[in-house]
Amino acid sequence: MNRQDILSLVDHTVLSPTAVWEEVRAACDDGMAYHTASVCIPAVFVQQAKDYVGDRLPICTVIGFPNGYATTAAKVFEANDALRNGADEIDMVIALGKLRARQYDEVLADIQAVKAACGDRVLKVIVETCLLTEEEKIKMCEIVSLSGADYIKTSTGFSKGGATKEDVALFAAHVSPSVKIKAAGGISTWEDAEEFVRLGASRLGTSRLIRLIKEKT
Repeated sequence: MNRQDILSLVDHTVLSPTAVWEEVRAACDDGMAYHTASVCIPAVFVQQAKDYVGDRLPICTVIGFPNGYATTAAKVFEANDALRNGADEIDMVIALGKLRARQYDEVLADIQAVKAACGDRVLKVIVETCLLTEEEKIKMCEIVSLSGADYIKTSTGFSKGGATKEDVALFAAHVSPSVKIKAAGGISTWEDAEEFVRLGASRLGTSRLIRLIKEKT
């Protein structure tokens, strides 16, 4: 797998709470230049970014982010707003407290409601693996598989840990064939990225790979 193959799987990410338009625009430029899968940005910049890139690069944004404890109605509103503004893909955070309380039907309904809002747009479900037990991770594989969502995603990158190879392998062993895997958080080398893909990830959330390219030019 060469570096362009890897970059084609990257959601090039700028989600700092202090990010300004100039940083988001630079990420869009990088995404277009290096042909990434998308650029993942705060919802406040989605319309501006879509106007800037047009159809040259998919725009991804996050909802219920980073804690997941907004109500389902609020997440649906966020998703609809982002889609109206031009988002092509949505990454949502699950209701972690509901999962810990074993209120699995409510966790499933939360995801299904957002997927209904997304329609045929891509929905990735962030489960924040660093906060979960192995049993909870496996349960989330089952719930996401039932939900109709397109991806299960490891991490927000804003908690105490990011993607691990063990978690990606666990997901690959337990999700249905219809669900893809996104590894995100802490992917800092080409070797890491290639290993995550080998283990089953088909998207990578990171900003560091393009930074590595730029440092050598």
